[in-house]
Amino acid sequence: MTRSSRMAGFGHSAPERVVENCEIEQRLGLESGWIERRTGIRRRRWAEPQDSLTTLAARAAQDALSNADVDRQDIGLTLLATSTPDHLLPPSAPLLAHRLGLTRCGAVDLAGACTGFLQALALADSHVVRHGRPVLVVAANILSRRVNPDERASAVLFADAAGAVVLAPSEDSDCGLLSLDLASDGSQYDLIGIPAGGSSLPFRPGLPDDQCRMSIRDGKAVFASAVRMMSETAMRALADADLQSSAVTRFVPHQANARMTDALCEKLSIGKERAVETIADFGNSSAATIPLSLSISHKERALCCGDILLLSAAGAGMTGGSLVWRV
Repeated sequence: MTRSSRMAGFGHSAPERVVENCEIEQRLGLESGWIERRTGIRRRRWAEPQDSLTTLAARAAQDALSNADVDRQDIGLTLLATSTPDHLLPPSAPLLAHRLGLTRCGAVDLAGACTGFLQALALADSHVVRHGRPVLVVAANILSRRVNPDERASAVLFADAAGAVVLAPSEDSDCGLLSLDLASDGSQYDLIGIPAGGSSLPFRPGLPDDQCRMSIRDGKAVFASAVRMMSETAMRALADADLQSSAVTRFVPHQANARMTDALCEKLSIGKERAVETIADFGNSSAATIPLSLSISHKERALCCGDILLLSAAGAGMTGGSLVWRV
């Protein structure tokens, strides 16, 4: 009987090209060290012109499948959380599953912005428990092609990366997803966005380039809203799991800004030594930051049975959420 799901495999990938802060600071006329002082980012990875989203996602997925103790032909569903699919149509997940040789599974794109991985993980857990088959969860983005290079607020933050987790059936009802709290605030819908490309503003000749690029309208408002949403959902998720923050062994927040992680740790009374941080070397790759951080953290120090994970994210929309997971 499938009573819960377990994290059976982890993987991550990032493009080879490393972009140091000095390259962006010189282009934008910023003083040396400006980016790191305000964001905690030292460098990030950007894709080369020939790189595709599905290629980046497939490398992370292959890594996760290779170290998972499941037969890939048993995978029942592939979920791809991305804001930068290869095409507006068709979805990218079917191509990803095909490239991985997954011939007996469904494949679905999820467009949840920075919260996309948490949403995909929750859906994957339900599918595993209901159908008793493993699920591949991938989050990947190539944001370097969507930022406005002349807008300081977004140009210094965003990066390209992918992360993946394989969920497998488990008979242990004490482990797996303990609680989930998702939230949204549509009153702040337009704080972060790409105006053109949807049905409200289709691409057309003569459309200004900045309408086709990502823009952050109010960085301070985004920061405040994200900290509030992540801290509130995290506290509710911990309460629903009947746990205190002291029980959390690894806190894996969305890597939006190092100062945001500091603020969350203070609000949640979680010591920084328990927070997983990858933003310094990988920047902000939206939904990909949490699975990438999980994979890197697991490779550096393997997760152990009984570990309590707190995952939390917030992003464009505004959407947000947190979940508690027992390994």
